[in-house]
Amino acid sequence: MGEHYFAERPGAAARRRTVDLVLPDLHLRLATDSGMFSPDRVDPGTRVLLETVPPPPSAGNLLDLGCGYGPIALTMASRSPQASVWGVDVNQRAVRIAEENANAAGLDNVRFRVADDIDPGLRFAAIWSNPPIRIGKAALHDLLLTWLPRLSPGGAAHLVVQKHLGSDSLQRWLDAQGHPTTRIASRSAYRVLRVDPNTAPPASPASPMEGPAR
Repeated sequence: MGEHYFAERPGAAARRRTVDLVLPDLHLRLATDSGMFSPDRVDPGTRVLLETVPPPPSAGNLLDLGCGYGPIALTMASRSPQASVWGVDVNQRAVRIAEENANAAGLDNVRFRVADDIDPGLRFAAIWSNPPIRIGKAALHDLLLTWLPRLSPGGAAHLVVQKHLGSDSLQRWLDAQGHPTTRIASRSAYRVLRVDPNTAPPASPASPMEGPAR
């Protein structure tokens, strides 16, 4: 895979290209670069998520956790033009490219930031994510335990995870943390999970921290 896409400052030489995100309701041409997640095509898991997830809330703050160059956040912004969409990633190159893509698409209701630049008091009516499974289980758990508690009452997160990368075990772990989790779609070995806000104490102590996003 080369340099990890979750590096804060990718050292790989720039190699700009474009990919097309084509959905029934949307067509975006997106700039990408080396050193970020899935630069040569829109990731199949991202496509499964965007083709199966229910419409985002029409207002409020919405979050794309691990935004990369922005396909999920930009879809949220297009589908909910009155909402304020936030894309967060640890990869600074990806954040810059995502901002370029928002400007090119004429979407002014979306902002892209590194995690430390997001107000910790901000709450989200929805979180959509193709989470960074390859950062490792402990770091992924820390990441989710940082952001899932920021859901607003009545909000929900939707995550897409490959079965062979642990979607079923992640669902069980989220349930054990008091986040009721259900599978809402399954396609091409991907699972789309709906995660509701914490309703019970976690099964075991955990130490939330700002973790890297995909």
